Amino acid sequence: MVANRPAVRVALVQAAPVAFDLAKTLDKLQSRTNEAARQGAQLVLFPEAFVSAYPRGLNFGTVIGSRTDEGREWYRRYWASSVELPGPDADRIGAMARDAGVYLVVGVIERDGGSLYCSVAFFGPDGVYLGKHRKLMPTAAERVVWAQGDGTTLPVFNTPIGNIGAVICWENYMPLLRTAMYEQGIELYCAPTADNRDSWLASMQHIALEGRCFVLSANQFAQRSDYPADYPASFMDARDETVISRGGSCIVGPMGQLLAGPVYDIETILLADLDLNDIVRSKLDFDVTGHYARPDVFKLLVNK
Repeated sequence: MVANRPAVRVALVQAAPVAFDLAKTLDKLQSRTNEAARQGAQLVLFPEAFVSAYPRGLNFGTVIGSRTDEGREWYRRYWASSVELPGPDADRIGAMARDAGVYLVVGVIERDGGSLYCSVAFFGPDGVYLGKHRKLMPTAAERVVWAQGDGTTLPVFNTPIGNIGAVICWENYMPLLRTAMYEQGIELYCAPTADNRDSWLASMQHIALEGRCFVLSANQFAQRSDYPADYPASFMDARDETVISRGGSCIVGPMGQLLAGPVYDIETILLADLDLNDIVRSKLDFDVTGHYARPDVFKLLVNK
């Protein structure tokens, strides 16, 4: 860890993709990345499942013991709007990072064979695909369409702007997963999410305090018009401007202080300048995997 470190400007994009349309979603990803870069961002974070849909309200025609042909077709459409990591679409996203000169952290739906994963993809400012994290445990009905990740994709990347990693949505309620990230020295803790409840903010502040790290949480602001016209969810007949996801993106410092947000009910880019020296300052009285740990009592085993 460098003794005296420069500030880092980060950006969180609170926006929705063009759901189930990969080409238009990638266009939007590029335009918002460039917009953040013009404002001086060195790292840009997009929400969970930004490429190209968080399928809110969709049941894919499933009930216990039965599936429908319509639901299978929606799964095919979802699969078709996903990306391979690595792959040609990942190459395009990498080119966006290179052209903007930023670290790009993007929530994607990743396809591998016939299976889909809720993943986060990491790209460097040189356009290189750094790696991915697959969500370990999809929540509730997400398990219908998302497979489980495993211990092979729990990276924390050591970069000139800090150690970057990601934990997705309700994975953040898994204490041992958080500890695995803390043990790797995470400093820029990315928490893309689909949870827009008021209680989410308290969780992000707790994690920042617990890990003595900066927590960046990006969520979608989505309206009915962001989903296909034939989308068979409960809000199918809602007005175009009806809010489906209200956002709540925020940036929290290592003492739990709010640096930006939370922001609701608007598409926006949140910016903050992070003094990475605050990480060391905050560890005077608490270092969760250092001087405040008790390795003689507790031990974490991670199967990678």
